[in-house]
Amino acid sequence: MASQGHTETGREHEVGVLAAPLLKFNLEEEMQQLRSEGRWQAGHTAKTLAKYPDFRVVLVVMKTGGRLEKHRTEGRISVHALAGSINFSIAGQSVPISTGQMLTLERHIPHDVEAVTDSAFLLTIAWPGAPGKQK
Repeated sequence: MASQGHTETGREHEVGVLAAPLLKFNLEEEMQQLRSEGRWQAGHTAKTLAKYPDFRVVLVVMKTGGRLEKHRTEGRISVHALAGSINFSIAGQSVPISTGQMLTLERHIPHDVEAVTDSAFLLTIAWPGAPGKQK
């Protein structure tokens, strides 16, 4: 949206205003921008769109075969597929997700993600409790 500040950490970067009473995004443009970056060629890249103490929205784009190795989050998540197809793996079970589908996952559950085709998804993370640090 806006273009204040710029911080990069690994494959994820934050650009612009991350917390405001109202944020609006053109997801097609955001996906195109991420796909134009060299980091996408290595398998995946991500951009934090909104960041509050108890809530975060991250746009992730993945190249076919790209992987997010086993990890877990402190908060509950939703994964909404915007383009392509990914496999979301939990405890040896593979859950395919394609454009227009969404899943939710309880916190602390180890999972990994692999792109079956060039893909993009919105990752939403919500931490328990009211405003403040996650617990």
